[in-house]
Amino acid sequence: MGHGGDVIEELTTDHREVDTLFERFAQAPSGSAERKSLLDALTIELVRHSVAEEQHLYPAVREHVQDGDALADKEIDDHARVERLLKDLEGREADDSDFDRLVAKVRTEVTAHIQDEERNLFVQLRESCHPYVLESLGNKVRDAKKTAPTRPHPAAPSTPPANKLLAPGVGLVDRARDYVAGRGR
Repeated sequence: MGHGGDVIEELTTDHREVDTLFERFAQAPSGSAERKSLLDALTIELVRHSVAEEQHLYPAVREHVQDGDALADKEIDDHARVERLLKDLEGREADDSDFDRLVAKVRTEVTAHIQDEERNLFVQLRESCHPYVLESLGNKVRDAKKTAPTRPHPAAPSTPPANKLLAPGVGLVDRARDYVAGRGR
């Protein structure tokens, strides 16, 4: 859940974990229970990661990076597209006729988002923020992921202060549902 380091190191490690989950998904047999389980793991990781970014990374981008508002808005729009796709996948089984097509769309969206963050946003953030700020943001992101939702909630607020107030409660409900359903084990 938490890897350590500054915010860029933390989120980049998350990105590599997501890449690995997508690779494992691609190698699993089509229609298999393993694919559904891997999608659950991907969803949990993507939602937690996105919520933490929306709570802490993007406000910092708005504050510290030139044209930060436009950058943050673009990244939040990326998240919204992925979250809607994940919501559409939520009730589907791996043998559903649209399952693999929708996961492929998620992968395309997520891969483009990761590349943009790592090649553009993270570079600008590192240039414009003191290392202490980046380290502090890393700690905040790690803490946020601990209480973040684990299921997609496309209608939930994506900017502070509302997202910071609501996410822990929604996360608690999601984790209770996951426990009862055996999801994410």
